[in-house]
Amino acid sequence: MKLSWKLVVISWLCAFAPPAQADERWVVIGGDVAAIVAELNGDAPLVGRDDTSLYPPSVAELPSVGYLRQLSAESVMSLAPTRILTNQYAGPDEVLEQLESVGLALEVIPSPHKLEAIADKVRDVAQRIGRTKQGEALARQLEDQLATLNDKPALPTTQAAFVLSHSGVTPRMAGQDTGAHTMLEAVGLHNAFDSMQGYQAVGAEALARQAPEIIIASQQGLEAIGGEEALWALPGMALTPAAKHQRLVLVDGQALLGFGPRAPQQLLELRATLDTLLSSDETSLP
Repeated sequence: MKLSWKLVVISWLCAFAPPAQADERWVVIGGDVAAIVAELNGDAPLVGRDDTSLYPPSVAELPSVGYLRQLSAESVMSLAPTRILTNQYAGPDEVLEQLESVGLALEVIPSPHKLEAIADKVRDVAQRIGRTKQGEALARQLEDQLATLNDKPALPTTQAAFVLSHSGVTPRMAGQDTGAHTMLEAVGLHNAFDSMQGYQAVGAEALARQAPEIIIASQQGLEAIGGEEALWALPGMALTPAAKHQRLVLVDGQALLGFGPRAPQQLLELRATLDTLLSSDETSLP
């Protein structure tokens, strides 16, 4: 009689399960959690990461177990971990269940895409890795940075668009329910594409109609488009105020949109850039 596929998987995983007395070996999944662990100097036991965990370099150099939403038990267990620290977006669920079934410590950190949740996430991670004091200090620092941002005076009403990537000649812009939308609002900009949900392709007509005055993109996103010249050459882009005045602001997309410990400082830097841009006589909005 054939074993069920579940029993086969469990049997296979048990062969890779670490001994009970093994030294701590952690795999971290989720760039936000990885950055927090490293910031708290708790990364010494790390032996692996997922594809979204690229900061700091000490984490990026670790072996990857794959993309956080498409994990495989085989890739994770190949590193013989004793513990997995992950944000709430890891999956699929069947893989997480398989990992837990062999007694692996799986700790899921609530990770809502809300700025006010970052400090609590830091405290949560800190408590789990035994860095409570350091975590509280970092959490308070991040709360102070966000308070400073909130105290900034209102910017002139400015339509902005965050370019994620593009397919062919059609760029993908951030709508509501995205990290980019949250960040645009946090620095005092108005999302020109807040009438749509998620990241969607935007054609020439919609781009010209919404008329963003500032384009914000990550360096990686800009390179995917083909560089700044290619950005301004996108259909409909030439009709926007942003193109007419060459208003492009580049950001560290991973730091800004990851809702990790670097996000508040990145927002303050973005706001400083916008303050300079919008107050300049040469590039003042029409």
